Amino acid sequence: MNNETRGLGLAPATANDYRELARRRLPRHLFDYLDGAAYEEITAGDNQRAFQRLRLRQRVMRDVSCRNLSSRVLGQEFAMPLILAPLGLAGVMARRAEVAAARAAEGAGIAFCESTVSICSIEEVRAATQAPFWYQLYVMRDRGYAKDLLVRAQAAGCPVLVLTVDLAVMGARYRDIRNGMAGALPLAGRLSKAWDLLSHPHWLLDVAIKGKPLTFGNLTAAVPDAQSLPAFKAWVDSQFDPRVGWRDLEWVRENWPGKILLKGILDVDDAREAAAAGVDGIVVSNHGGRQLDSVAASADALPRIVDAVGNKLEVLMDGGVRSGLDVVKALALGAKACLLGRAWGYAVAARGEAGIAHMLSVMRQEINVAMALSGTTDLQSLGRDALLAADDHPESN
Repeated sequence: MNNETRGLGLAPATANDYRELARRRLPRHLFDYLDGAAYEEITAGDNQRAFQRLRLRQRVMRDVSCRNLSSRVLGQEFAMPLILAPLGLAGVMARRAEVAAARAAEGAGIAFCESTVSICSIEEVRAATQAPFWYQLYVMRDRGYAKDLLVRAQAAGCPVLVLTVDLAVMGARYRDIRNGMAGALPLAGRLSKAWDLLSHPHWLLDVAIKGKPLTFGNLTAAVPDAQSLPAFKAWVDSQFDPRVGWRDLEWVRENWPGKILLKGILDVDDAREAAAAGVDGIVVSNHGGRQLDSVAASADALPRIVDAVGNKLEVLMDGGVRSGLDVVKALALGAKACLLGRAWGYAVAARGEAGIAHMLSVMRQEINVAMALSGTTDLQSLGRDALLAADDHPESN
């Protein structure tokens, strides 16, 4: 446990420090929504443990005085291989959190991806930043409204569409059920929740009052009569389409002229299908363990998928990334870049835009140091020889 969690008031140094600050600042049901995952949360834990099992090779007596952290992803140049992932309901964690994230990403020289179910609209984010940002979409039952969202994203100059494909149905998240985020609570539970809200006055003032409107900013036209987040959520839940298949990519391509990145690929056969469909890239992802529990950790699935399709499209990954060391390990396994989800949620909940900016600067320094001490000067030259073989360290077994 870090010193700040002991009440000494020292500065947060890691994503896990920001997690603890977020836990203290947020009402319980909101922290659990951000922090939780599906069923027993096995995969969510495995995502982090998969990185923890990997070991970097320390190399010495090499000239590492000039190190290049920049990366080219889907035709864009970034200061480091990180993207702030789409994070639904981020704006209930901190005031206008999506705007804060877009600004922090611009300051760090990386991309931000706006979620369909964000609090801030595409237009609000566009007005707040000069940098191009990405847009995430689900293939909805209401294709007319989905098309409208694509038109709005194009008008905002979004160069990349992140199409989430692992949400045919909603995964069961037990923390959300217990907290009433995914169903009704008995009277005692409602009273407890009300008391919890009152016990977090900073969140009440900064987000619930000053952060209004707390609605799904991109969906107000689709649900004009909705007056609350639960009403919006009911519409969103009804829009997940279990019929979506590979042919639906043709409809997406007809309505989107930019790059297409499929998020939610975890199986080699699906990766091959994606390559055959002609998409520009994929994100190896299990949705942070929030959909189907007991599936492979993203870092475990990554090398097999890179071997299968890495020469046909760009392979990114998310899931369990908490440090710059994790980023270096992911690139060594073959990823072009990592998407950062919960970690920026923790940081924005704890300290707003400044929290994200600080966490990104820490991660950049972690990448920089890891490069130097592993004898690497260019991230794009990293390969699996930067990692110890599995039989060279006991933790891998």
